[in-house]
Amino acid sequence: MSIHEQIKNEIKEAMKAKDTVKLSVVRGLTSAFTNEAVAKGGTPTDILSDENALAVIKRASNQRKDAIDQFVTGGRPELAENEQAELVILESYLPAMMPFDEVKKIAETKKAELGIDDKAKAGQLVGMIMKDLTGRADGADVKKAVDELFS
Repeated sequence: MSIHEQIKNEIKEAMKAKDTVKLSVVRGLTSAFTNEAVAKGGTPTDILSDENALAVIKRASNQRKDAIDQFVTGGRPELAENEQAELVILESYLPAMMPFDEVKKIAETKKAELGIDDKAKAGQLVGMIMKDLTGRADGADVKKAVDELFS
C-alpha cells in the first residue's frame, strides 16, 4: 500500500477515534496530494508515488516548523503548541533523518573526494551531498556541516 493510500485510510481511523488533530492533518495531506497530482498533469483521483507523497509531507512539515518559529517569536505559544502537535503527526510519516554527526562525516569525505578547498564552491558541495542523501538528511544539517568545514 502506498503512503497516499495509507493516509487516505487513516482519515476513517481518525474519525472513529475522534482524534481531531490527526484528522485535520490527514485531511490536509490528502488535499495537498490531490493538488500535487493535478499540478503534475494528472487527475484529482490519481495516487501519488511514494517519492512525490514524501515530498508533499516534507513540505507540510517545513511549513509547520516555520509557523512554530513565527508563533514563538510573536509571543503566541498556544498557537505554536497546535502546530507542534501537527508536526509530530507529519514526522511519523517521514523516514528517520540521519544524525548530524553522520552528515558531517559524509560532507568531509565528499569534500576530500572532490578536492574542493575553495569556499566559493561550498554551494556545489551542498548540492552534491544532498543529491546523495535525498530523503535521508535534512538540508539545513547538510548546509551547516559544509559551513563548518569551511570555517
